[in-house]
Order: sequence, then structure tokens, then C-alpha cells
Amino acid sequence: MEITCIRPDEIGRETRYLPAETYNLAKTLYLQSGQDALFIAIRSIQYLAIIDAGEIVFVDGTQKNRMDVAWQRFHPNRRQSLHDPVPYDAVYYVEDGNLLMRRIQPAFGEALRLHAARHRQPASDRIAVFRR
Repeated sequence: MEITCIRPDEIGRETRYLPAETYNLAKTLYLQSGQDALFIAIRSIQYLAIIDAGEIVFVDGTQKNRMDVAWQRFHPNRRQSLHDPVPYDAVYYVEDGNLLMRRIQPAFGEALRLHAARHRQPASDRIAVFRR
């Protein structure tokens, strides 16, 4: 799958914190995909999340090629444990971007969990046997 997105002029930017569970799951699913980008449908709010090595962008389902929000500059090294939230920059390309974030962040976490459940590896692929 390939999607070409337009990155409009930046309207605003703020530092936010992504819950550890969401960050860890996003990174794990992206790395397991083996692709340049992982597409996550967020059906509850009609958005598409696109995860790549450096950022996560959110595209409105009705404006299919325009980015509304991007999450950039993740700093997982600033946390004390894997359970601490991860600071990042939320970049807004639409006027109500900061309001949109109230819907996107929790909906994205739920969409990741649904994606992970649907694409869970068979138990035989998750078991490693070591012999001496």
C-alpha cells in the first residue's frame, strides 16, 4: 500500500506525553511489520495513522491526502523506566489540532490494541525451545 500525503504549513506545536503502553506497542508493531510504514485505521474517529521510523502522522478519512497532526521527536531515552510516558512534539496542521488531540491519542491506543489482537502470532511462533 502506498499513500502520498500533503504536509500543510505548521500551525502549532507543543510537547506532549504518550503513555508507555501506546508508545511501546506502536514501536513493536512497526518493527514487527518489517515495512517502511505501518498503517493503522482508527475507525472510531475516521482517521488513518501512519507510523514510520521517525514519526506518526494522522490523516483524516475525509481528506485522504492531507496530514492533520504529526507526532515527532520522540524521546524514550528521557524516561526512567519502560512504564513512564514518552515525551514528543505534537505538530498541528489544522486550526483545531490541539482539540483533535483529545480524540486522537486515546483512539490511537485502542486502534493499536485491536491491530495487535488481529495480527497476533500463532503460539508456535512465539515459543522458543533451548536445549543444552
